[in-house]
Amino acid sequence: MTDAEQREAARQFINRWKGRGNEDEDGRSYWIELLHDVLGMEDVTQHVDFEKKVYVDGNKKRIDAYLPETKVIIEQKSLGKALDQKIRNSGGVDLTPFDQAKRYNDSLDYDEKARWIVTCNFAEIWIYDMNQMNAKDVAPIVIQLGELQDKYPMLDFLIKQDVKKVSHEMKVSIEAGNIVGKLYDAFAKEFGLPETAPKNETPEEKAQREADLRSLNALCVRLVFCLYAEDAGIFDRASFHDYVASFEPQRLRMALKELFKILDTPIDKRDRFLADDLAAFPYVNGGLFSDETLEIPPFTDELKDVLLIDASENFDWRDISPTIFGAVFESTLNPETRRKGGMHYTSRENIHKVIDPLFLNDLKSELEDVLNTKGNKKRINALKMYQQKLASLTFLDPACGSGNFLTETYLSLRKLENRVIQELIAIDSGVFGQIKMGESMVNPIKVLISQFYGIEINDFAVTVAKTALWIAESQMMQETESIIKMELDFLPLTTNANIVEGNALRIDWNDVVPASELSYIMGNPPFIGSSMMTKTQKDEVVSIVGKIHLSNSIDYVGGWYYKAAIMIQNTNVKVTFVSTNSITQGEQVEPLWDQLLNKYKIKIDFAYRTFRWDSEANLKAHVHCVIIGFSSQSTPVKNKKIYEDETVSSVDNINPYLVNAPNILIKSRSKPICDVRKMTKGNQPTDHGNFILSEEEKEKLITDDPSIKCCVRRYIGARDYLNNNEKRYCLWLKDITPSVYRNNKEIMRRLQAIKEFREQSSAAPTRRSAQTPFKFFSTPQTDESFLIVPRVSSERRRYIPIGFMPKEYIAADSCSIVCGAGLYGFGVLESNVHMAWMRTVCGRLKSDYRYSGSVVYNNFPWPSPTDKQKETIEKTAQSILDARDLYPDSSLADLYDPLTMPPELRKAHQMNDRAVMQAYGFSTKMSESDCVAELMKMYQQLTTAETKKK
Repeated sequence: MTDAEQREAARQFINRWKGRGNEDEDGRSYWIELLHDVLGMEDVTQHVDFEKKVYVDGNKKRIDAYLPETKVIIEQKSLGKALDQKIRNSGGVDLTPFDQAKRYNDSLDYDEKARWIVTCNFAEIWIYDMNQMNAKDVAPIVIQLGELQDKYPMLDFLIKQDVKKVSHEMKVSIEAGNIVGKLYDAFAKEFGLPETAPKNETPEEKAQREADLRSLNALCVRLVFCLYAEDAGIFDRASFHDYVASFEPQRLRMALKELFKILDTPIDKRDRFLADDLAAFPYVNGGLFSDETLEIPPFTDELKDVLLIDASENFDWRDISPTIFGAVFESTLNPETRRKGGMHYTSRENIHKVIDPLFLNDLKSELEDVLNTKGNKKRINALKMYQQKLASLTFLDPACGSGNFLTETYLSLRKLENRVIQELIAIDSGVFGQIKMGESMVNPIKVLISQFYGIEINDFAVTVAKTALWIAESQMMQETESIIKMELDFLPLTTNANIVEGNALRIDWNDVVPASELSYIMGNPPFIGSSMMTKTQKDEVVSIVGKIHLSNSIDYVGGWYYKAAIMIQNTNVKVTFVSTNSITQGEQVEPLWDQLLNKYKIKIDFAYRTFRWDSEANLKAHVHCVIIGFSSQSTPVKNKKIYEDETVSSVDNINPYLVNAPNILIKSRSKPICDVRKMTKGNQPTDHGNFILSEEEKEKLITDDPSIKCCVRRYIGARDYLNNNEKRYCLWLKDITPSVYRNNKEIMRRLQAIKEFREQSSAAPTRRSAQTPFKFFSTPQTDESFLIVPRVSSERRRYIPIGFMPKEYIAADSCSIVCGAGLYGFGVLESNVHMAWMRTVCGRLKSDYRYSGSVVYNNFPWPSPTDKQKETIEKTAQSILDARDLYPDSSLADLYDPLTMPPELRKAHQMNDRAVMQAYGFSTKMSESDCVAELMKMYQQLTTAETKKK
C-alpha cells in the first residue's frame, strides 16, 4: 500500500470506530480491519491467533490476540474502560490490562514470549516495548484513535519483525508539528492576521499583512532554534526557558528582541555590563538572528504559556529529525501558498529513492571495500582518502524548499564519515594526535554543510533550510563526540549553508556554485502542469528553451531539466530530479526531450517508473511521479537501472519513456504509421448544449412533431458508454433538407441559440461556423458502424473498454472512433500489446489514461499476421464481446473494474492477448516493458522506412 492509501484507510477506520467498541463483540473485527485495511496485512487470520490458550497457575486462560511472527500480545477492553486502572479478573485478582497481558506472557514458552504488549479500549492503543520495561518510569506510547491517520507508521511493529523500537523520531516530529502549529496560530492571532487574504485589500494593507507573515515565519524559526539549542546542550540547560519565565507577558516582547540581538553579537563586541541572564547566551552567527526589522507582537498569558509550557517544559526537541524539520515548518504555511508555488514536501524514504542510486549506494559500497583493505597502514591511507573524497563532494538543489534533500544528504555523508573516524581510532588512537579534554584538539570532521548549495524562491523556506542543516550539523557533531570521547565547539556557526533566495529559472546556477566545482544536482522542482502555469511561469520556461520548442504541453519542471542539461555540458556532474510522470508520456515527450538528447547530449542513467510520491507534511500532497537520473553522454555509467514497484532491472539503455529501448521520440502524427483504418475524434457540437437532448426532451420533440423523428439520433459520450448513464440524444441535421425542420419552433430556437453562442467565440473557426448552426462544429463520423474508444479511462483498468457502435449512433468528442473497423482491429486494439503501448506513450489526466489518436493510435506498430492468425484474433475478439453479453445489467465500468471483472471476461481477454502476441511473434512470458521495447524497435523501423520513401 502507498502512504496515501494507508492514510485514507486510517481515516475511514477512525470514522467507523469512533464512539463504539465492545470487547467481546467487536474486538476481533477491530484488529482484523486495522491490520488488513490500514497496515496492509494479507490473510490476517493466518497471522493472528485470536483467543490463544495459555495456562496461568494451572487455569486455562485466553489471550485476546497474539501475533506469533512479531511476538505481540494484545489485551482488548471495551470502550470507556481505563487502560491504567485495575480491573477485577476472573481469578479474583485486580490487574491493569497490561498486568493481565504480562501475566499471560510470563506463562508462555520462552520462544513465544512477547516482544511487545498492546492494550486497547477502541479509543486508545497503548504500546509497551518489553525491551524497556525493566527501566524505571518507562511509560507506554499512546495512540489515540483520532491520531491514527498521522501515527499509523508507529504500528509497523505489528507486521514487521525487524522493528527495534516504535518510531520515536516520527512521534517526536508529529508532536513538534503540533507545537509549531500552536505557536504559529497564537502569534498569528496577536498579529491580527486573517486565515486568508481579504478580497478588498488595499496595497498598504497587503504590504503590512505580508510583512507580518514574514515576521511570523521568521519568529517561529528563531524560537524553535532556541528551544532545540537548549535541549541539545548548545545553550546552557534551561537557559532559554528560565529567561522567558523571568518576564511578565507585557515585557516579553522587548526581552526577546534583546535576546535575539545578543545571539547575533560576538562575545567581544557585547556590552561589558550586560546582565548575567543575557551574557550567558553564546554567539550563534549564521545570520539567523541578524534581521533586526523582524516584528514581535505583544505577548499574552496564553501565548507565554504556549511557548513556556507546551513548547519548552512538555517537549524535548533533541530528537527531532532535521530532515522532517522542514516539512514540519512548511506545514504552517498557508495551503494555498503551497499550491501556487508547486511545493511538495518529501519523506525520507522518497529522498533516498533519489540520493541512493545517484551517489549513496556507490559511496557505501566503496566504504566497504576500504574497510576490507588489508594492512593497517594501507587501510588508514584508504580511509583518509575516502574521507577526503566525502569532503570534496558538492551538491546543488535548485528548488530546495525547506532543504530536505540537502539535509538528508548531509546526514548520510556524515554517518559515513563517522564510520571512517571510528575505524581510524580503532586502528590507531593517535591518528588525530593526542585527543584529550583540555589539550589542543584537532577536529576530525571534514564533511561540512558548506558543501551544500540550494536555490529557493520562498524567503521563509530559505531560513528553514539553513536552520535544518544547522540542526543536522549539531546532531552529527554529538555523534562524533561520542566516538572520539571529547567535546567539540558547535557555536559560533562557522560553516555556512549556501542557500540562495531567488527564482531558479531566472538566475544563473553557476553564480551559486560553478559547474566546475559541482558533483551532483538533485531535487524535486515544482509540480506545475503546463495548463496550470501562469503567464509569468510560461515566460520563464520560454526564456530557457525558446518559443519554438516550448509547446503548450511542457510542464514547468522542463525549465529545470534544460537548465541542468546546459550546466553539466562537458562535466562529470550527475543530475536527478523528481518529476510528474507527464514528462515521460504523451505529446510532451518529443518537444521536451528532443533538445535534451540531441542538442545537449544527455543520457538517462537510472529511472523510477511511475509511483505515488508522498510527503511528511501535515497536508500531504500526492502526485504520480517519476525519478530520472541523467548526465552528459561523456560521463561513463556502468549499470543503467530501471526501478519499478519492488523490482530493479539492469538495462542497456533508458529512453524518455523510461523503457529499455532506443532513444526514439514519438511525435504526434495525423495519419496512422501502418495501413489501418483512420482514427478520429468523435463529433464536436460546440453548441452550448443546444444540440443535445435528454430522453424526455426527445420524446416531447417527436410527440409534438413526428415529422422530425429523422432529425434525432442516439448520442453517446465516454461516460454514457462506460457507465450506462441515462440515454442521451442529439439533433443530427447533417444531410437533412431544411424543409423538414425549418417550421419546428423548438429546433429553430436551438439553432438560433447555437448561432449566437458561436458568434461570441474568440476563436475565428468557431465564429465562421456560426454561418452553419445546423451542423456540428466537426463531423468526422462516416456512415458506418464504428469502434468507440473513451479518450479518458481509469488507470485501474488493465484494458480500456473498447467497443462497437452502430452507424446510427452519434459519437461525442469525448471519444475517439474508428469507422468501419472489424473484429480483427478490435482484437488488436483491445489486446495487452496495445494497452502496454498505450500506458507508455499516452498522456494522463491526473493518473487516468488519456488516449490520443494522434500519439497512441497513429504511431502504434501493427502486426503482420498470417491469415490463420488473423482469423484466430477475430475469434478471440468475438469471445470478448460474448463474455460482456453474459452480463447485460452490468456497465463496462463494472465489468472492467479489477475487483469485479467476471472470470469469463478475464479469460476471453487472456486468450485474445495470446493470439495477438503470437501474431507479433512475441513470447507470452514477455514482460510489459519488454513488449514495449520491441514495439519501439518496430516503430523505429517503420519511421526509418518512411523517411527513405520521402
